[in-house]
Amino acid sequence: MPPRQQKAPAKPKNTFGTLKRIFSYMYGFKPQLIFVVIGIIFSSGAGIVGNYMLKPVIDNIEQALKTGQWDKKAFVGLLMFLGAVYLIGALCSLCYQRIMIKISTTTLMRIRNDLFNKMEMLPIRFFDKHTHGELMSLYTNDTDAIREMLTNSVAQFISSAITIVGVFSAIVIYSWRLTIIVVVMLFITIRIIGFIGSRSGKGFIAQQKALGQVNGYIEEMIDGQKVVKVFCHEKQADDEFDKLNEELCTAATRANTFANILMPIMNNLSYIHYAVTAIAGGIMAVKGIGSMTVGTVVSYLQFTRSFSMPITQVSQQLNSVLTALAGAERIFAVIDEEPEADDGYVTLVNADIAPDGTITETDKRTGRWAWRHPHKADGTVTYAEVRGNVEFDDVVFGYEPNKTVLNGISLYAKPGQKIAFVGSTGAGKTTITNLINRFYDVPDGKIRYDGININKIKKDDLRRSQSIVLQDTHLFTGTVMENIRYGKLDATDEEVYAAAKLANADTFIRHLESGYDTMLTADGANLSQGQRQLLAIARAAIADPPVLILDEATSSIDTRTEALIEKGMDSLMEGRTVFVIAHRLSTVRNSHAIMVLEHGKIIERGNHNELIAQHGKYYQLYTGMFELS
Repeated sequence: MPPRQQKAPAKPKNTFGTLKRIFSYMYGFKPQLIFVVIGIIFSSGAGIVGNYMLKPVIDNIEQALKTGQWDKKAFVGLLMFLGAVYLIGALCSLCYQRIMIKISTTTLMRIRNDLFNKMEMLPIRFFDKHTHGELMSLYTNDTDAIREMLTNSVAQFISSAITIVGVFSAIVIYSWRLTIIVVVMLFITIRIIGFIGSRSGKGFIAQQKALGQVNGYIEEMIDGQKVVKVFCHEKQADDEFDKLNEELCTAATRANTFANILMPIMNNLSYIHYAVTAIAGGIMAVKGIGSMTVGTVVSYLQFTRSFSMPITQVSQQLNSVLTALAGAERIFAVIDEEPEADDGYVTLVNADIAPDGTITETDKRTGRWAWRHPHKADGTVTYAEVRGNVEFDDVVFGYEPNKTVLNGISLYAKPGQKIAFVGSTGAGKTTITNLINRFYDVPDGKIRYDGININKIKKDDLRRSQSIVLQDTHLFTGTVMENIRYGKLDATDEEVYAAAKLANADTFIRHLESGYDTMLTADGANLSQGQRQLLAIARAAIADPPVLILDEATSSIDTRTEALIEKGMDSLMEGRTVFVIAHRLSTVRNSHAIMVLEHGKIIERGNHNELIAQHGKYYQLYTGMFELS
């Protein structure tokens, strides 16, 4: 199977805007940032002052050799001052780097919080268009690139800028003649950095793309390892991985070749520069040109070394900065996504319902709910008991424009009724249940819940009034009890036990190593598929909703267990609206109404006996004339 294609990291579109936004997450760190800048200035300045102090130290020795008189006190004082300067520089460097680590990690924590909070607010459509691997890379690769930039690159840029300006000013003051050599070498250096840097940048972009493909392929193979083994696909999978791994190796070799040759080239250029400056400076010192002394030459040579190094460091950091900014733009693009729209104003409230039908809102959990409906026209508020009446009126829907999945669906379901949907894959069964939850909004037609257009009901309240059991169950890392309690966070232990018994899960749970305290990891990998579905049913049961949706909820359970569950769920279904999607037609025989869908339309409806009597599509499916796929 081919790997998912992932976009190569692009260069940032708005460098300054992105930087400004990253720095906006550093709120509260203004004093620390000021100290960081001061620390960088002192650290960089210490190197400049240290190089400058070589001149009086060497001149002191030269003077002693010429005159035979050595001012030891002055010499020792110069050495102590020089040592103090380097010590202060080292301490400042240590302090500002530790502070930057704290600032960068806190900044990334805030960015990840905003990113996760926004993802929780995004509509299902967003996740339909983005792969899990693509979204996970935002939290890993992209945030790690930002961390590297904040921890190292930012401080390195400031330090290099201070060093370059300070050193250049010093060498101009020392000797404008020798500065000409520096300028020529600087021009050559910049041209080489530009040539190598552009190719290195393209190489790293190709490397990131290849790395994304390898990671995506590994993720798919790990998830589908059983399928790979069942179909003996190991050799093909290995060959495909070798191909992708080789492409990564080639891209990484090219990227790192250019990146790694830069430093040796720059070092060799600096040695040439050093040698030329030493020769020219020595000649000037011997002939006394421009007040040049041996101490001046030695100090100047150290400055030339200090001048080329930060330029090289900046060039090396540039690729990581561009990668970080491009990653930040991808993160901010998600943060700037429009959240799930919710214009609903009808809310779900706990209710006390008197024998005469009078409804009173209460803060206490009564086990009965009502819709609180404020009317904008006259400002009045009315209450209606939540019963679970669901009505579709000529609903048309499609996931993509001009491609409808449902065409003119009309149906109704009353409390206590079990409505089943059958049909081939792609007929629109799951889509109907997605619309009841308002995972998607319908462009045409209406869906009413207890007579209220669901667009008027707040989405959170609408979804709290329903429970859904999906075919693909998802269990969270935690204990069995915590996973069941996910359906009702304030449920007591007794309510958890009751829900588990209702779903026929209590027996197998108590046989686990730690019973209800058994820890589940990796989506419940230590349980069978059937056991995971039983827990999902228990989680839905504990919510005690007026509407229950079962989307292939018993597909992974044997028929004997299914029969036991159906008996246990009879009490749960009593007085509630239940929607069932099933390929196993024996599951829907006792439904009050069965809807047969085909190409987004209801082609037959009725109970089991009525549909059998019609000798239509349901009859053909039930008698095995056609298989339901």
